[in-house]
Amino acid sequence: MSEQPQTETFYERVGGHQTFVTLVREFYRGVAQDPPLRELYPEEDLGPAEERLRMFLEQYWGGPKTYSEQRGHPRLRMRHLPFRVTPSQRDRWLHHMNAAIDTLDLAPMDEELMRGYMQHAATFMINAEDEPGG
Repeated sequence: MSEQPQTETFYERVGGHQTFVTLVREFYRGVAQDPPLRELYPEEDLGPAEERLRMFLEQYWGGPKTYSEQRGHPRLRMRHLPFRVTPSQRDRWLHHMNAAIDTLDLAPMDEELMRGYMQHAATFMINAEDEPGG
């Protein structure tokens, strides 16, 4: 009986835990300087939000299942319903996430996959329209 070769996950391929620590740290560095986006984060300290996003992204991309072990099913839309997520807020979020991705040294295909997922996920979170003239 031959062993099946282990396939490397995206998480492992892009550098594992440290890559996601860097990604999320850089993302929240931008969020902290963006008052309209920062308003979506009710906690005074962004540390807990940073940890939750890092754990979620690590799990999504094939890393440890810590997010589900600690918080249960991600239920992303449900968890974001209390917050007014508009197309403009999505665009602000993506601006900071793409800037954070720029700090990583990813292979072009991995970068494209990550950016594509972030675009899709951010659009999926929209639950309100922008105010007219806003």
